[in-house]
Amino acid sequence: MNGEQKIRRYRALFISDIHLGTRACQAQAFVDFLRENDADRIYLVGDIIDFWQLRRGAHWPQDHLAVLQKLMRLVRKGARLTYIPGNHDEMLRAYCGSTFGGIEIARNAMHETTDGRKFLIIHGDEFDVVVRYAKWLAFFGDWAYGVALWLNTHLNRLRREMGLPYWSLSAFLKHKVKQAVNYIGEFEAALAAEARKRGAQGVVCSHIHHAAQREINGMTYINTGDWVESCTAVSESHSGEFRVIRWAGHQWVRRDHRNRGTKEFEAAA
Repeated sequence: MNGEQKIRRYRALFISDIHLGTRACQAQAFVDFLRENDADRIYLVGDIIDFWQLRRGAHWPQDHLAVLQKLMRLVRKGARLTYIPGNHDEMLRAYCGSTFGGIEIARNAMHETTDGRKFLIIHGDEFDVVVRYAKWLAFFGDWAYGVALWLNTHLNRLRREMGLPYWSLSAFLKHKVKQAVNYIGEFEAALAAEARKRGAQGVVCSHIHHAAQREINGMTYINTGDWVESCTAVSESHSGEFRVIRWAGHQWVRRDHRNRGTKEFEAAA
């Protein structure tokens, strides 16, 4: 990039499931994302800090702190930031309606696009029957997911050494296991129905770590994905167009750039 960073500017960015405090969190990838993507309005759609994991044992390296510092810097520069807690940072729900350091904390929000459409912004764990009615099973699922992420990390280290692209084991399992596919479909339909009930034209949610943008029964369903495996976010352009940003492949090339020089990164950026 010849010392110059190309910054993409959006009307709004929607980000979730960073899971700061876990070893699977791709904090450096997220910091790199924020260096190259900016917005007037930023929504943090839950599970930003993983208090479930922090209760089991502290893991807070410098790049996790850098994420919070970068977000606070964006607020000081004038970005409006709303934090909607999820189930992993649910302790912050006690502060909904408050503002700390310029960051608004809300249970959910209604976002209006440039063309007047309304989108419900919500984490979505309320529509997950496992989280709602069987929390012990949710904790077990969180542990199993952590094991899949550990395997994913080592598998992709080997793939990188072999010159192969990034591949997500847990995403593959979600797509292949019938029950997981059914669960995702039911979750999406429930969120779309909730948005309709609240008089919105669509919903932006998170929770299930499955980035998507589709129409469901006349409603626009958008999921922000996560920053532990897929590295995805959602943007709204100044013309009101929504788009899922997939950063994982970009980061893979960036790692090659650090190892082998600048040519490949410049060609792919």
